[in-house]
Amino acid sequence: MRLLNLKLTNYRNCIDLGLNLDFNKILIIGKNAQGKTNILESIYFLSALKSPRTSNNVEIINFGADMTEIEAEIVKAQTSIDLGYSYSKEKSRSLRINGVKTTPKNFKQVLKTVLFSTNDLMLLRGNPSDRRDWLDRAISQIYPAYDERLSKYDKIRVQKNNFLKDLIKGAILDETLLDVLNEQLAICGSNIIYLRQKFLKEIERIAHEKHRIISETEELKLDYECSFLNGEVELDDILEKFKLALEERKIEEMRRAQACVGPHRDDILFFINGNEATKFASQGQQRTVVLSLKLSELDIITEKTGDEPVLLLDDVLAELDDIRQNYLLKSISSNTQTIITSVDTVLFEDEFLKDVKIYKIENGRISE
Repeated sequence: MRLLNLKLTNYRNCIDLGLNLDFNKILIIGKNAQGKTNILESIYFLSALKSPRTSNNVEIINFGADMTEIEAEIVKAQTSIDLGYSYSKEKSRSLRINGVKTTPKNFKQVLKTVLFSTNDLMLLRGNPSDRRDWLDRAISQIYPAYDERLSKYDKIRVQKNNFLKDLIKGAILDETLLDVLNEQLAICGSNIIYLRQKFLKEIERIAHEKHRIISETEELKLDYECSFLNGEVELDDILEKFKLALEERKIEEMRRAQACVGPHRDDILFFINGNEATKFASQGQQRTVVLSLKLSELDIITEKTGDEPVLLLDDVLAELDDIRQNYLLKSISSNTQTIITSVDTVLFEDEFLKDVKIYKIENGRISE
């Protein structure tokens, strides 16, 4: 898989930007707030139909415009594919594959990316929601239907919360509806938990080895933390225990007027030599964990889909020491198209820069 061309129209500060990306390694340099991250964000957007920086898509539209457009030409399995995405301030969206309107599910199956940014380096120290988002984004790259399950679960959860709020206000409601919502929540949520556990074990298999190579002596382990589970279990067991937990905490949920049980409350735990990394690991150790995870994402997407995803490195090298920088750059396969942003070229060895196409960006305008 390779990105050949990218065109941005009124995408944040990139008013009219065209970029030839038909190279294995691309380096985009420029000062902060010039548009480097916007370019990588737009590429990621084409693969996920969501931004890693905001949940409000209106924010990606340039302040002086009414709509934005992202266009890209991709080669996949020796076939050229044109992707087109547009979004207006009225929240009207258009998705196109080769000029023909398509569904979000089909659109997201075309381009695969792995984004590694400075925000990811805070993954272990962030909130549980940050770690759930990372895991969900990674799973969605391999299982396109997973996003639909997440969306369905959230809709049921919101409906349940609204019902509980009305109940606590004294509204006369049929409480059997709560049982129906809990049944739906358990079925949908159990599938999400099962896939999360399964994927986490698969990525741990690869990340464990990468982490050991970087650290030389440390053992990395990943655990999925769910309030009503103890270890990895099968789907039927998850469903049964989910239903039991919902029944046990029914009074509490009615009192608090919110859903207290489910995958929206779960977390991912990281252990280095048996010690929980979020509590005891140094900053360097935590960054080794994240680096291992991101490189493992790259491998697992290739393994599961047969396509090398595009690797997007957003200013991340400046935050890594020499050992981790070298491991990252040397771990990237020659077949992996990699787009890197940086303030300048100082961090890169001359040997690496020989095979890199370098662009400079200033005020949303690109130059060679």
